[in-house]
Amino acid sequence: MPQQGLIVINNQNSLDAVLAKGCWSPTEKFGTSLGWEIQNLDAEGRFDVFFKGVRQGNLSWDLLGEHNRMNALAVIAAARHVGIAPCIAIEALAEFKNVKRRMETKGVVNNITVYDDFAHHPTAIETTLAGLRTKLDSAYSDGKIIAVLEPRSNTMKLGVMKNALPASLKDADIVFCYGANLGWNIAEALKPIVNKSQTFNDLEKLVEAIAKTAKSGDHILVMSNGDFGGIHNKILDALV
Repeated sequence: MPQQGLIVINNQNSLDAVLAKGCWSPTEKFGTSLGWEIQNLDAEGRFDVFFKGVRQGNLSWDLLGEHNRMNALAVIAAARHVGIAPCIAIEALAEFKNVKRRMETKGVVNNITVYDDFAHHPTAIETTLAGLRTKLDSAYSDGKIIAVLEPRSNTMKLGVMKNALPASLKDADIVFCYGANLGWNIAEALKPIVNKSQTFNDLEKLVEAIAKTAKSGDHILVMSNGDFGGIHNKILDALV
């Protein structure tokens, strides 16, 4: 990094030990009152942006999750460094439309919402579920979160992170997992949450079980980095 550059740091993920080895560029932290922070988050996802205790504006957008809010702070900080006023950056972010497969609503049938998300490793699964849980809690919704997971990435197929899966699914009320073509036993890995999880190797039986379980007001969150056999439309059809 050049001396005239800026290192924008997430205070929630400490990099102090790394920076201590040598840093010749200015730094700004986000996620802390000493730098950029969020205040007054409401049920609609709006929040105030502060920098070193001074309010910069209010951001309203439809992206869920603390990780997305932290990303917004990082963008505002970086934009300010190159001369874009925070109020302009906030205004621009309010117009941002989420990318495909990031908590994308695929459809609503009988007041049951089906989402698609690219989450395919435990950290992403945990943050995605936490974002949805926060939204439902803010809206005082009593609908269940039904997590539908396909461990499809090469790393997940190898079972490298299988032991982290149960904890990553803590915010789900019910968990369905598709375990076909894995080199490890998904049911064994999910034993710590066996009271709320079911595993399947047959896609059609999985869809049938999901449709029988879901009730009005529930939220079905499908997580995979593949097309998952078109499961989103299969679920929507089965809910009719």
